Amino acid sequence: MFTNGGFLFMNSRDDHSQMTLSIAAVERDTGIGKDTLRVWERRYGFPVPGRDANDERIYPMAQVEKLRVIKRLMDQGHRPGRIVAQSMDALQHLSRGEASLQPSHAPDAGGVRDDLMAYIAMLQTQDHEALRRELLKTLSRDGLQHFVIDVIAPLTMMVGNAWARGDLAVHEEHLYTECVGSLLRQATVAIPKAASGVEPVVLLTTFPQEAHGLGLLMVESLLTLQGCRCVSLGTQTPVRDIAQAATAHGADVVALSFSANMNANHVVDGLMELNLLLPASVEVWVGGSASALRRRQIQRVQVLHDLNAIKEAVNHWRRQKTKSENKANNWS
Repeated sequence: MFTNGGFLFMNSRDDHSQMTLSIAAVERDTGIGKDTLRVWERRYGFPVPGRDANDERIYPMAQVEKLRVIKRLMDQGHRPGRIVAQSMDALQHLSRGEASLQPSHAPDAGGVRDDLMAYIAMLQTQDHEALRRELLKTLSRDGLQHFVIDVIAPLTMMVGNAWARGDLAVHEEHLYTECVGSLLRQATVAIPKAASGVEPVVLLTTFPQEAHGLGLLMVESLLTLQGCRCVSLGTQTPVRDIAQAATAHGADVVALSFSANMNANHVVDGLMELNLLLPASVEVWVGGSASALRRRQIQRVQVLHDLNAIKEAVNHWRRQKTKSENKANNWS
């Protein structure tokens, strides 16, 4: 077997069905983007890639052929959420106009809130000025904490689900991310500095394989509200550089965000490496939807299961800090 431009070829005596394609080759072949393939894999249970020696996704030709049919049906106006989990026979019949779809057993998008649907409609009609205006109005009325936890967090999930179903285009999802990111940055900068003398320095970033940064901005805003001094490196920082930055900025905590697309091995291996590089006094807080955060407990790593957990994590750090300082004073 040898590779050529992302294809994994068997020799001529092997059956065609044993051929596999890399994710890049599948994207070129079908016109379905890499990110979309990963989302479908998680949401609908298809495709089901294997892994090569480098732990990269590889796709059997039977799955690639099904993806081609799905792409044709999408081009005809069918939504991914209605067709991705269907059998190949059902898709072929539908493609020939011989049948209608049976109810899919794909996971429900869930999490839809009627009071937030107006924001989705603004994205779909390209009314970005109204989107920003209405979000800003909600922020001003409800305050930053409520805005982040009760509006932006569920709305971001809804936007992601709508994109996965094909109800939102990539450029509409990007517009949402930029609009919300801009509002969160402005609101965070405007937060008055805390008067408390016990202010943890929190370094925020993501691992190199994690490009999603909106969750990081949400966490930064909530940490700042709790009186933390935040230093954000943005996304995709190499592990060794995270440790160096933590030392350079005198960080008490390193906070990391992981989306569901993150490879579980990358999450675990990266956290274990970071533990070895960080001083013992620096805590590591992690959050997000990556499955690895729930599967395995890693020493020194505190998992924040939702945004509401941030306040208690900060308060616990303060209690421990005060306790440690009191103990040191008693010894002096």
